[in-house]
Amino acid sequence: MKVELDVQLDPTLGCGQAHRWRKKEDGAWEGVLGNSIVVLRQEENGMSVEGCSEKRILDYMRADDDVDFILADVSRRDPYVADLIERCPGMRILRQDRWECLATYLLATNANVARIGKMVESVCTEFGTDLGGRSSFPTPKQILDGKDRVCVCRLGFREPRIIELAERVESGDIDPDAIADLSYEDCCEALIGINGVGPKVADCVALFAYGHLEAFPIDARISKVMEVKYGVTGGYKKVADEGRRIFGPYAGYAQEFLYHSQFI
Repeated sequence: MKVELDVQLDPTLGCGQAHRWRKKEDGAWEGVLGNSIVVLRQEENGMSVEGCSEKRILDYMRADDDVDFILADVSRRDPYVADLIERCPGMRILRQDRWECLATYLLATNANVARIGKMVESVCTEFGTDLGGRSSFPTPKQILDGKDRVCVCRLGFREPRIIELAERVESGDIDPDAIADLSYEDCCEALIGINGVGPKVADCVALFAYGHLEAFPIDARISKVMEVKYGVTGGYKKVADEGRRIFGPYAGYAQEFLYHSQFI
């Protein structure tokens, strides 16, 4: 199935915002959305899609974003990011499943992209539903039903955190869908109340799961860019606040281009 959309798959799926996509030898990208193995191939003016509906992939790719307007707004605010956007057309922010994104970024603390991917795949393989070559991201109940096996996943200090999160979501103490009704500030506050979620994880989840495009996550790479390019140093809040001030209501898009700048 051909789907028309202004997207380039390599930067969008390979820039570290989602962790279940693999680039195959033929250049296609294979990932898992819900209980479906999905294969995407770059096409002129869009992509070919196997494994899910057009509606599902367009929602995942945030096809409702006015990307031209967003990138024009970011570009007029900063010439460096404007140049990055010009050199890397078609990179989009994704709309990820709320529970999966929250659990994934809980695992992402103090780990690089490769390590995060390995941990996420191990959790899926151990607890998720076998889809035939890949496994779904497990539900909270699936994790709890097999929690005695969590050590197999080699999550280190994250083991009790993922179990606690699954318990709280399964009991209804945390409702990932209810958080969607909150403002950016209230969303981050609610997320930071979860054990293992600090400001950076909260910003990532706010951006990638809840669509708060003003979120500006700070990791070591972004911190360095903000220091070298913008002279901004200090603690997390200071640097993130300055990022939102510089880049405006779509700071999250600017952050993705800054993060990906080493590859552009």
